[in-house]
Amino acid sequence: MSNLTVSEARDHLADVIDQARRKHEPVYLHRRGKRLAAVIDAEDLDRLIELAEEAADIAEARAALEEEGEPVPWEEVKVSLGL
Repeated sequence: MSNLTVSEARDHLADVIDQARRKHEPVYLHRRGKRLAAVIDAEDLDRLIELAEEAADIAEARAALEEEGEPVPWEEVKVSLGL
């Protein structure tokens, strides 16, 4: 993991991008000691988004399973869906 100031990153942008892609680790950008942003490999970002979406789906499924209520008969479900 690397830490650079925004000015350093601006001066060496191509190197920052290459480092993030090659090492598959974020390069954090700071200004006045505060972390503002990160440069990461695009494929790593895609994987993170996919994992977050899967985690949200799992959480929703668990919540639905824990939800109490009366079962709905299949015939009633078909009618409500217009089948």
